[in-house]
Amino acid sequence: MSDVAVLGAGMHPWGKWGRSFVEYGTAAARAALADAGIGWQDVRSVVGADTVRGGYPGYVAGATFAQALGWQGARVTSVYAACASGAQAVDTARAQILAGMAEVVLVVGADSAPKGFFAPAGGERPDDPDWLRFRLLGATNPVYFGLYARRRMTLHGDTLDDFAQVKVKNAAAGALNPNARYRAAVSAGQVASSPVVADPLRLLDICATSDGGAALVLSSMEYARRHGAGDPVRIRAVSTVTPTYPRTLLDLPDIATDSAVAVDPPALGFRESIARAAYEEAGLGPEDLSLAEVYDLSTALELQWYEDLGLCGPGEGAKLLREGATALGGRIPVNASGGLASFGEAVPAQAIAQVCELTWQLRGTAGERQVAGARAGMTANQGLFGHGSAVVAVR
Repeated sequence: MSDVAVLGAGMHPWGKWGRSFVEYGTAAARAALADAGIGWQDVRSVVGADTVRGGYPGYVAGATFAQALGWQGARVTSVYAACASGAQAVDTARAQILAGMAEVVLVVGADSAPKGFFAPAGGERPDDPDWLRFRLLGATNPVYFGLYARRRMTLHGDTLDDFAQVKVKNAAAGALNPNARYRAAVSAGQVASSPVVADPLRLLDICATSDGGAALVLSSMEYARRHGAGDPVRIRAVSTVTPTYPRTLLDLPDIATDSAVAVDPPALGFRESIARAAYEEAGLGPEDLSLAEVYDLSTALELQWYEDLGLCGPGEGAKLLREGATALGGRIPVNASGGLASFGEAVPAQAIAQVCELTWQLRGTAGERQVAGARAGMTANQGLFGHGSAVVAVR
């Protein structure tokens, strides 16, 4: 048995609050503990997803949250994996539970994000590829998003309206989510009339940077039964794979691809391999999913995730969207939470927030955005420096 139980899920609403990430994470942790029906003293391990923008405390997030909640002797771990930090924190907690190191683990991630796009860590850093792509190319994240969008338009015939409809879909879901930052419907016309940021993408095609926090209380299945949770949501798989050489598709933060002259490219691209590893561990396939939460840094990238998760064939992402399959009420809703389009990025928290959404959906407590009969869901995102992230949860 490799399942672990999700006893509690909690969030601090996303926005631009101008306060410390510690406040957001602590609020989310207390909400998760209350949801689990257990006390802070029952937690034997805290795994914190780090923020590199929150000053020194961000580098020791596990201990930061443990101190904020009140020292009580629990072991702590801090994890940094860029946008995959939250999923790696979940994976670390799961490993501790399955190894018998702790029966109950609190996972927390939170961030206080800057205004505008994310910049690399400060100082002269010529050995840092993230710093180099800013210094040498001036390539902000939206530049890459625009390149991906142009690639899809060229290879698959995606249109600007296809991209806009992703925003329309996610804004409609986010309007139903009390934790979302943006809670208003958006029309395709509003997307089309918003300023161009990185051609062909406009402002409403690209996610914002946000403050927010999310937390989970995970436990062994035996503890869950003793606690009276006879049929909890269970985490069945976590994928944190890395790319396979050679990488023939340009990806953040790199400014060049690997050469494929001497070695054939792998059969699966990086994002496809993230999902494949999660499916294999869970013993499930795309056809078994009730919903998915994916990292829609841009509208075009969400369409790519449809294909990478095997929800449709290569080049068929826009077709799946046009059919309404990925909207609430569709065959396989994607980003029923509203996604980053409605939340914005709070990097260490987002992958944890994705699992919170799966938890509420699988419990049947997601309110107006509830996916009917949800039994299995997958999260997916990708972090800088080759960090993959996918979590499969079941009920």
